[in-house]
Amino acid sequence: MAAVKNLKMLHWLWLSGLVIGLDLFSKYLASTNLDYAVSVPVLPFFNLTLLHNTGAAFSFLADASGWQRWFFALLAVAVSAMLIIWLTRLKPEEKWIACALSLVLGGALGNLYDRITLGYVVDFLHFFYGEYHFPAFNIADSAITVGAFMIAIDLFRQHKHSESNQEREKTS
Repeated sequence: MAAVKNLKMLHWLWLSGLVIGLDLFSKYLASTNLDYAVSVPVLPFFNLTLLHNTGAAFSFLADASGWQRWFFALLAVAVSAMLIIWLTRLKPEEKWIACALSLVLGGALGNLYDRITLGYVVDFLHFFYGEYHFPAFNIADSAITVGAFMIAIDLFRQHKHSESNQEREKTS
């Protein structure tokens, strides 16, 4: 019965599906409407710039010989499996972490699709300030970042909660 109860947390996969759908649709729009590496100004600090990233975050290992495509694909599959298992082990009241895991999962799968089908990840969101240019990214990257930040907040809250419980036990 506990396993069935835990599987109920998989209803959070709708959020992963939404991230994947928005990510792939936005990448399609960018790929069909933007010229490669040509910036289209949108705001004084933001351009749309179509780029292809064969590496990981911030183009890490992008200039490697090609092995990184399959390495990062396998890594994404392993992380996705771990996230699904983690999701099934959550309690129904752990909505914050379920949301966070679903965002990371959706982002990982969105980029995995690109990596497998195209050999690179489509990036197009390009922020900058003066001469400093933040590496281009996409909706999947944004979901991963927000989800990871939420996980970090959750860990911090758990640590604080644990510390306050220890303090109460000392004074009792």
